[in-house]
Amino acid sequence: MSLFTYINESKLPTFWCSGCGHGVIIRALAQAFDDLQIPPARIVIVTGIGCFGRADDYFLTNALHTLHGRAIAYATGVKIARPDLVVCALMGDGDAASIGGNHLIHAARRNLGMLALCANNRNYGMTGGQYSPTTLQGDKTVTSRYGFPEQPFDLCALTKAAGASYVARSTVFHYHNLVKYLKQGITRGGFSFIEVMEPCPTMYGKFNDLGDAPEMIQRLREEVTPVSKWEEGSEKIPIGVLCERELPEYTKAYDEVIRKAGGKVGN
Repeated sequence: MSLFTYINESKLPTFWCSGCGHGVIIRALAQAFDDLQIPPARIVIVTGIGCFGRADDYFLTNALHTLHGRAIAYATGVKIARPDLVVCALMGDGDAASIGGNHLIHAARRNLGMLALCANNRNYGMTGGQYSPTTLQGDKTVTSRYGFPEQPFDLCALTKAAGASYVARSTVFHYHNLVKYLKQGITRGGFSFIEVMEPCPTMYGKFNDLGDAPEMIQRLREEVTPVSKWEEGSEKIPIGVLCERELPEYTKAYDEVIRKAGGKVGN
């Protein structure tokens, strides 16, 4: 197999803006699938709405394009109906953390066996650059012209506290680490949350004078530090595996309920 076992070459180049990190992320995910040699027929890509909601267009796997903020809700249904499938919910930061925030929390709490991937560019890029729950305090967007007054969500801390069995953070600069975390998240068996920090030069960069895509990627590189070197109170953002623990996976726990009720598990 190869990357083009999973990526639809006829759809390239992508529709995303020049310098957007989404293309790096879908390549990394395809690389993870290829390294793990997962047949495309066993994979379901579930997406919502927004820039990253178009990611399913580029995969040659099963796909489910859903409503804004509901990728995890639909992915939950797929996983419960077919626990044998590899289910990946691909979301932007607005999709995952705002309208979809409650689904994110409860899927993590249940430790449902899926990969939840959040492409975090800190704004609603597709609809004009409005602020999102991950916009940095003080930064400008089309709806916070004088600076965003709120504290941003730390989605990795949120999903870890909610009960996820695997949580990791990377950036599009740290490509090889990203592929490694995706492979670990896919094979873990419980709820795996991976946040990928990326640039949005067209909207976020423009409003905050952050330069072009290479400059924004360099800024991301300088914002972060490996979790092994991170200290409480540091201004740096920790990247790496932030949580890894053994917890009961939801579909297996639910099968046990079915057995106790006298039902039949599986086909």
